Amino acid sequence: MIKPFLSVLLALVGSVALAAGPGPKLLNAGTNISDRASLQRGAQLYFNYCASCHSLQYMRYSRLAEDLGLSEDQVMKYLNFTGAKFGDTIKANMPVGTGDAAYGGEDWFGKAPPDLSLVARARNDGPNWIYTYLLSFYPDPTRPVGWNNTVFPNASMPHVMWDLQGVQVLVQPEDGEAQGDGHSGGPTFELIKEGTRTPEQYRQDARDVATFLEYVGEPAALQRERYGLWVLLYLLLFTGVAYLLKHEYWKDVH
Repeated sequence: MIKPFLSVLLALVGSVALAAGPGPKLLNAGTNISDRASLQRGAQLYFNYCASCHSLQYMRYSRLAEDLGLSEDQVMKYLNFTGAKFGDTIKANMPVGTGDAAYGGEDWFGKAPPDLSLVARARNDGPNWIYTYLLSFYPDPTRPVGWNNTVFPNASMPHVMWDLQGVQVLVQPEDGEAQGDGHSGGPTFELIKEGTRTPEQYRQDARDVATFLEYVGEPAALQRERYGLWVLLYLLLFTGVAYLLKHEYWKDVH
């Protein structure tokens, strides 16, 4: 009974893996959700460049303030552009579109921009995927929005952070395949127009956004890290006390 079951299970796993196909080559983002400064910068970038279209429906402004060390005034002044209350969840400013009273995402992009609360968890190797995605936009006149992306080809999203990064073109050798960049084996880009940030500064911006979305996907991870240290210290202390108790209890038995 066990062997047929294992055979079927392995066949299913293999078919899923083949259907998924090889994923894009991802760069190492090096995110650290314990870095509060990175979280704050990532939040600022997200709300300035992403929040108009993408909601964070499982995150509240109040929770954001608590975890990122921000005051209510700071959050409401610099991160809230929709007029929501401090205790509300974070909704996008853009209407869904088709069927609504106002034009929105479905009308402009063909599909409403998705909620990004869980993108870092839903994507395989999520933080690295987000980081590489933000570094992989290039102009493509064949696309409706004028941009394409090597990590998520033919996505409907334009490069909203182009003013920071600048404009880069995809390098295509004669065989038509993108060259490797020497780090991930992924495509090579050539910067043809500088942005307001240097390449290194923009990589840090992308890292900060990836860090912020990693935190949003699982805010409790910050608490677990803090509690985990105390739990380890408690277990270490308890082990010492238990050893001394055992030694005292059994000292006359030999």
